[in-house]
Amino acid sequence: MEKQIIISIGRQYGSAGHIVAKKLAEKLDIEVLDRNLLDEVAGVVKVDTNNLKKYDEKPRLRFLSRTVRGYSNSPEENIAEMQFALLKSKEADGDSFVIVGRCADELFHGKENFINVFLSADMEFRINRVMERHEGLDRNGAIKKIAMHDKKRAAYHDFFAKNGKWGERGTYDMCLDVSKIGVDASVEILYQYVQSRIKEMK
Repeated sequence: MEKQIIISIGRQYGSAGHIVAKKLAEKLDIEVLDRNLLDEVAGVVKVDTNNLKKYDEKPRLRFLSRTVRGYSNSPEENIAEMQFALLKSKEADGDSFVIVGRCADELFHGKENFINVFLSADMEFRINRVMERHEGLDRNGAIKKIAMHDKKRAAYHDFFAKNGKWGERGTYDMCLDVSKIGVDASVEILYQYVQSRIKEMK
């Protein structure tokens, strides 16, 4: 891509955020960063990625964590900070990418080449997607899982973000309900919006 572009995809759990991000990145021919960012963090600290997954995009446990002289004993916070550092490094290198979650809206807030998107979907769409992804999970289980993940994502985001709450419409360049038009149409709308923004960049 001739101009550097960074696209953040915030998403409700079960709204197909990862699929939309992946398809958008493919259409733009740029990298998509999601849990694969953990692989890079694992490489830096020389541990198995599976050992880090349970701390990814999770809020710090306030009653079990503390910070002394700038150093935290919270694995959730430390892993988040390492991911933030990697993202900033990629930006400094001139890379273009789509990043799913990871408080990217805070990291790159105010930059001209940054596009901030939030994806939502109605509850039925989300329930059906979660049940499809998790074999044997019933409707009530899917509803509980959605509530749990959304609560954790909001807590994680709002712990680090100073420029808006998770899912708060006024803090995003675009908010899109995937359940209204489907994944492919959502990707196309985002693609056209990105192209328009790129044309306006200096």
